[in-house]
Amino acid sequence: MKNFLVIAAVVLLLTSTVDAQQRDSRPRPRTITVSGEATISAEPDQAQIDIGVVTQARTAPEASKENADRLSRVLAEVKKLLGKSDEVKTSGYSLTPTYRYPQGGKPEIVGYNASNTVRIKTTSLDQVGRLIDAAMQAGANNINRLMFTLKDEQAAQLDALRAASAKAKVKAEAITA
Repeated sequence: MKNFLVIAAVVLLLTSTVDAQQRDSRPRPRTITVSGEATISAEPDQAQIDIGVVTQARTAPEASKENADRLSRVLAEVKKLLGKSDEVKTSGYSLTPTYRYPQGGKPEIVGYNASNTVRIKTTSLDQVGRLIDAAMQAGANNINRLMFTLKDEQAAQLDALRAASAKAKVKAEAITA
């Protein structure tokens, strides 16, 4: 009986394999694939800067308060240089304990670190250096990121797609000729 089941299973597998091969052997429509590639260059029209303040103190409230005070001074100076359309928003905040690990003992909290980061978006590209300098002089101690970007990246992407499509179309027309 066991041998019969094994033989039946093998026959079923072979039948399904032959059926799949027959379906795959049907003629497929003939296709040609062409591709196009394009690169577009664009001058940046905005800058994004992440400016942060990191403070340390013995207690969490002290670290948090000192951090808030320093960040207020930083923002006051930075806002003097920003235009009306520029943006400032918090991008990160953390308050974490600092541990000491005595040999053979349990870890002890010995203080706290407070970190606050703001993201500045500005269209005044000529002010970027002055913004960073003003922030550092006012108490910032962390510049996490400086990135020059486009306000409207989609327009540049669409231009690149149009150019790539045109190149692909030329190739397709050359093949059909």
